[in-house]
Amino acid sequence: MKVIFGIAFLVILGVAIFAVQNSDAPPVMIKLLFWKFETSLVYTVLGSIVLGILFTLLFWIPWTIRASIKKKTQPKGMGSTY
Repeated sequence: MKVIFGIAFLVILGVAIFAVQNSDAPPVMIKLLFWKFETSLVYTVLGSIVLGILFTLLFWIPWTIRASIKKKTQPKGMGSTY
């Protein structure tokens, strides 16, 4: 688990460094159907990372809760394999 947190920290650190170094990049136009929005490349990259994290948590948390409930309701002898 510590290894996963370490890797995640390094990825986040790399994205933050990339975003700061490219802060003088030209604006980016985001278009979605009838909606247009112009923003900095930094905000686009950071926003994409945040949305990715939120979507990952959105699917991971219910899966973890279900697995925890299954583990609690499973009889004691059923879960152990040698």
